[in-house]
Amino acid sequence: MAVTRLDSDGRRRAIVQAAVPLFARAGFAGTTTRELAEAAGISEALLFRHFPSKQSLYREILRLGCEGDPALEKIASLQPSTETLVGMVRFMVRHFVKGCGSEHDELLTRLRLILHSFLEDGEYARELFETMCGRVSPLFEASLAAAIASGEAAPSGGAAANVFWFSQHVAIMIAFAALPGDSSVPYQGSLDEIVETASTFILRGLGMSDTAIAAATRNPQSSLDRPASPDGLASSKSAAD
Repeated sequence: MAVTRLDSDGRRRAIVQAAVPLFARAGFAGTTTRELAEAAGISEALLFRHFPSKQSLYREILRLGCEGDPALEKIASLQPSTETLVGMVRFMVRHFVKGCGSEHDELLTRLRLILHSFLEDGEYARELFETMCGRVSPLFEASLAAAIASGEAAPSGGAAANVFWFSQHVAIMIAFAALPGDSSVPYQGSLDEIVETASTFILRGLGMSDTAIAAATRNPQSSLDRPASPDGLASSKSAAD
């Protein structure tokens, strides 16, 4: 049988693909380099040649996770506005609560990586949040400022960067609670109703009135969260009964 030889980039990608499920199951500290090498079908020496430190492996997991991400590409194309703010919040909640089609399993795996990281040295979570902060938070902050300037949101008096993270915490905590399969929290209603309630809760917390939220939602630019084609940005799995 012919043996397929991978170039350096291909080998690094293969190592990451083998490492992520192990880290998600046993944690970063609970996974040995021997296990990582065996899962990737290589020697420990070759593993260290590609990833001399655990932090370098964290960064590659993050890089590959963000590479070609249609959500990040779409967000990068938007202009700061009230409509963008509403669209970002709704998309974020829908993404964490319902997932995005075939990417849902990958999302669950990465949520488990975050939780393991919290219980260990926090390094993976820190790298992840710093990466996402640089890519997403500036547009969120600029859109919040635009909403405040237009009178469609009231200033909170706090740091806009913190407001971004507080908004994210609501969405990601709902997702954490659902990791066992059935949510550990007895939420009431369908997933669509939970998405709508959580999104409105966050937007009200940002100082927006229901009238302003409704007006911004009707604008096409806020459609970032709405279902598209099966391979589109905002496609999502059907809500559970």
